[in-house]
Amino acid sequence: MTLQIHDPRAHELAEKLARLRDVSLDDAVIEALERRLSEEQTDDKGASVMEAARQARERLQALSKGPGREMTKDEIDDMWGQ
Repeated sequence: MTLQIHDPRAHELAEKLARLRDVSLDDAVIEALERRLSEEQTDDKGASVMEAARQARERLQALSKGPGREMTKDEIDDMWGQ
């Protein structure tokens, strides 16, 4: 069975991806479709894999923002063993 790409834009994009990845046109299309399908698949909780990754990235960014709370002098002294 063959896949025929009739849309010039689709063909151009597939060729561009194939050149960038240094793979055949068929492999470029397969890789792109596999990637898109994996993005669409859902985990056990029903959230898409990409949505779960986005949420994890947001949580990580929230944890790394700002200095957190102010430390007391006693806490700093304890940290430095004084």
